[in-house]
Amino acid sequence: MAEWVKALHVIAVISWMAGLFYLPRLLVYHCGVAPLSQASELFKVMERRLLSAIMRPAGLVAVVSGTWLLHLNGFEFTSIWLAGKLLAVAGLVFFHGFMEKSVKEFSRDVRRHDGRFFRIINEVPTVLLVVIVVFVVIKPFQ
Repeated sequence: MAEWVKALHVIAVISWMAGLFYLPRLLVYHCGVAPLSQASELFKVMERRLLSAIMRPAGLVAVVSGTWLLHLNGFEFTSIWLAGKLLAVAGLVFFHGFMEKSVKEFSRDVRRHDGRFFRIINEVPTVLLVVIVVFVVIKPFQ
């Protein structure tokens, strides 16, 4: 059973990460077009669909299946590597929430940040992914 949950978790994480990598890039491009333009309206649809069809479901499944794996494997929260991984996962959840907020603002033609900002924060999920993989595979501080 644990192997199936792990497979589901990996699939969900890959799908969620794909969205977390792509959505900030869409916002970079969205910043480059005029509000209320045809291109802006197209970006709004793309961003909404990416969030609702891929990112929210995959993120939810990733978190639920990850929690299930913790339960099935009886991990103790005293492990430093596990605490580090969970902290990085919390960072991904926070980043996802920030993306949700940003898309909501763009849907109302509110632009608090420019394309350069989204280009820079596009690297956040990559850094967090590296941290998570290192903590899971190498298990430093074990």
